[in-house]
Amino acid sequence: MGNKDVKIAVVGSGYWGKNLVRVFYELGVLKTVCDNRADILKDIYEKYTDISVTTDYSEILNEKEITGIVISLPAEKHYEYAIKAILARKHVFIEKPIALNNLEAEEIVKIAKEYKKILMVGHVLHYHPAFIKLKEMLRNGDFGKIQYIYSNRLNLGKIRRAENILWSFAPHDISMILTLVDEEPISIYTSGGYYLNEKIADTTMTLIDFPDGVKAHIFVSWLHPFKQQELVVIGDKSMAVFDDTKPWNEKLLLYPHKIFMKNGIHVPEKKEPEKIIVEESEPLKNECQHFIDCIVNGKIPISDGKEGVKVVKVLEAAQKSLDTKMKINLKG
Repeated sequence: MGNKDVKIAVVGSGYWGKNLVRVFYELGVLKTVCDNRADILKDIYEKYTDISVTTDYSEILNEKEITGIVISLPAEKHYEYAIKAILARKHVFIEKPIALNNLEAEEIVKIAKEYKKILMVGHVLHYHPAFIKLKEMLRNGDFGKIQYIYSNRLNLGKIRRAENILWSFAPHDISMILTLVDEEPISIYTSGGYYLNEKIADTTMTLIDFPDGVKAHIFVSWLHPFKQQELVVIGDKSMAVFDDTKPWNEKLLLYPHKIFMKNGIHVPEKKEPEKIIVEESEPLKNECQHFIDCIVNGKIPISDGKEGVKVVKVLEAAQKSLDTKMKINLKG
């Protein structure tokens, strides 16, 4: 199979789905867009006149020429649509989170393995050049031993009605942190605020403990006056900041600060940050191309179903902590 043999259908073309439609079209593999809103489909067809559109998901499932289905729907629909796609023998790309509970997530992975289909989860920051470089620097020992990680993902909107801020914003950060630490958490504690809806948290703070002593915290909110997307890695040799709101030459900074003892007191020695040069490329396009490559070459995606399950397990524990106001112990 070559790239020209890959035909993609995107299901859901709203807030984020329209970006997937654009990128798969630019990559020359988009065949069909499915959405339940005729007005959205009309706009898409006027813009991309050489593709087909439909409101009927079964048309895509029954179309033999379609090799992969991209699901960009509300999270509560991921399980149903993914299972149907795999059973129809299509490769599947699901936007994050893979599902809203661990049992459904694991069932999707199981069925995909049984039917020998590619299963990829839309943890797009795995395909961001700055995060790829950050992982490389970690492997090279640039930070020494990781001590703690924190992330802030804040914005004004987009406010959801079906899923809270934890499930909407935090999957990206959980995915990155689990990758960097390369361990599964031993305990999780989450607190949150319910300001617009008494049943849907608008802000959450999640504290995660790992077996080797690493700690992480994740602060997410859609009630923030400006956009902030920041991941900070603190090591015993140096510190790094990945800030996706900055220009490309400032997205990844390395701070070679040192702390030493002087007269029995810890004294910080601050140094100017080093700008780490990274390739300028669109993470979403890199992600979509990776899905195509996995279909063509039978490769396991970087953000595969198993990785998606790990993220959902953390989300479930964080949600349980949020609901019970208690720390959740996962091991021991």
